[in-house]
Amino acid sequence: MVRPRTPSSERGVTLIEVLVTVVILAFGLLGIAAFQAKAQVGSIEAYQRAQAVVLLQDMRARLSGNPDHAADYVTNAPLGTNDASPTDCSTQAAAAARDKCEWSNALKGAALTEAVQANSKSTAVLGARGCIEQLQASDPTAGVCQPGIYRITVAWQGLHATLAPALACGQNAYGAESNRRAVSVRVAIGLPHCT
Repeated sequence: MVRPRTPSSERGVTLIEVLVTVVILAFGLLGIAAFQAKAQVGSIEAYQRAQAVVLLQDMRARLSGNPDHAADYVTNAPLGTNDASPTDCSTQAAAAARDKCEWSNALKGAALTEAVQANSKSTAVLGARGCIEQLQASDPTAGVCQPGIYRITVAWQGLHATLAPALACGQNAYGAESNRRAVSVRVAIGLPHCT
């Protein structure tokens, strides 16, 4: 004969079920918190990449706008973080020197408002550095008409390890090479009057 359960015999089982549910819920919430943290890092990484592309396009426009002096834009050392460029670029001569000075300040985050800089010493792109290399010298010799080709690179520090970029800009400046990020663009300076 089966005896009916009494309320006092079910009390312990209900408490165990509640504890198991709380433990499962706690692990679920920890998983959601870890996912949120990774999503935040991914969002910051994407923002930094977008800002680096904006800085890259800025120098591309400057270089393309001054084709006769394109070779003057080549850098011996990275501009931006930890370089010796002045903060006041009005003392620089016009053209390439001023453009490089202004780009260096942009890499350092000069576009951020003073209020933001006063509260936080970070820039839009963490540890941004910029390099300009000449890959091919122009040759205006008749029949040759070889354009000058330059590579503009922006490097910065990422927030998590990944494959190190093959580009040399900013190399060994961020601790582990797996934390260095870089984007680049090639610019060809044509010779419109060459035949």
